[in-house]
Amino acid sequence: MAERRDAAATHPIDAEGTTEENWQAWPRLRHAAPFGLDAVGSAAVVAPHPDDEVLGFGGALALLAGQGARLRIIAVTDGEGSHPGSPTLPPAPLARRRRRERTQALRRLGAEGAEVVRLGLPDGAVARARDGLAERLRELSSGFDVCAAPWPGDQHPDHEAAGAAALAAAAANGMRPLLYPVWMWHWAYPDHPDVPWESARRIDLPSWARRRKAAALDCFATQIAPLSTDAADAAVVKPPMLAHFGRDHELVFG
Repeated sequence: MAERRDAAATHPIDAEGTTEENWQAWPRLRHAAPFGLDAVGSAAVVAPHPDDEVLGFGGALALLAGQGARLRIIAVTDGEGSHPGSPTLPPAPLARRRRRERTQALRRLGAEGAEVVRLGLPDGAVARARDGLAERLRELSSGFDVCAAPWPGDQHPDHEAAGAAALAAAAANGMRPLLYPVWMWHWAYPDHPDVPWESARRIDLPSWARRRKAAALDCFATQIAPLSTDAADAAVVKPPMLAHFGRDHELVFG
């Protein structure tokens, strides 16, 4: 997911989030324009950290894999910065653990055939490599039907940088971008003025795809459960945040 922030910070990600009940009560969420994947034969999916692609686009990955689409996961970082100061998992072992979690999650989605390309950029510092990243993403997404990536307004610096680079790459390749939000569901609220709701598209998920996504999310133990009782080992994706990703649809902008 992301590197942990200082508890005293006032960034939107650190504030108390919008509950899933509040989102579910908003009619516009249910009535977003549908977007079908039937015509998508290949997709390049940009993931700033292991788990982002499953949180925001995992149901779509299950659907695409089920119809035999060619899939490439572009892993921008290995997510080694999610638990700074952890007495349990230093960055290198944590990165290895998170890579294994992704492999298991893709298998549970039915997308074990997806190619994973690791870029190895430092977790928390993707913005420093944004220009070079855009060119690398242009190369890696060339020839695919769509490029899925985090929404650049997600309020996480790695998501913003990766999303902006993916947008530039998609424009250069003449591809359609599908921008998936992750942290937006936490800090935003219905009709939030900074969210481009008019471009929101809804990917409906059948029950089997939802089950696969739920099973895949369970693989990310380093993120959804504490590593130990130490404060530095607290879960990053807590239950109220995780609840946003069990819906019968996924929302993308594009």
